[in-house]
Amino acid sequence: MSRVAKYPVLLPQGVEVSIGEAEVVVKGPLGTLRQPRSASVTVEQQEGGMLQCAAVAGAANGKAMSGTMRALLNNMVIGVSKGFERKLQLVGVGYRAQAQGDKLNLSLGFSHPVSHQMPAGIRVETPTQTEVIIKGIDKQLVGQVAAEVRAYRQPEPYKGKGVRYAGEVIVLKETKKK
Repeated sequence: MSRVAKYPVLLPQGVEVSIGEAEVVVKGPLGTLRQPRSASVTVEQQEGGMLQCAAVAGAANGKAMSGTMRALLNNMVIGVSKGFERKLQLVGVGYRAQAQGDKLNLSLGFSHPVSHQMPAGIRVETPTQTEVIIKGIDKQLVGQVAAEVRAYRQPEPYKGKGVRYAGEVIVLKETKKK
């Protein structure tokens, strides 16, 4: 059984939290994030800049949701103070990426170029033609956008060509022998 909720969420300098009836709002130097509250979890701000989550007595899923709520709040605090980023690599001859404002143009070996529109709050950079860096304050949204870009051309198991996460290891298969 996890005991994640027992650890407090430390608030760094410059991060403010307002706890309402229906949601928790975290405001920091990079932006503002909102999270709906669960009825089975209480969230309290303690002295010294800490947030504490606890299960409501008698709630059916209180223990599970208290750990989940603590993890979500911790990700929000990290997001508004430091931000999150996900790096992608393009492996393959002629595979290129180019960031133009809030669009990512990809050349992935198809007969047409692929253009991916970034949602609000997500920035994309291309330091080189084969590297893509996706940045934002919402951890879930950054991961979702990275997964959508990777889904255009997933790494294939024989040559390893495709869009992969930085550091991802692709186990290559051996070709069939006669």
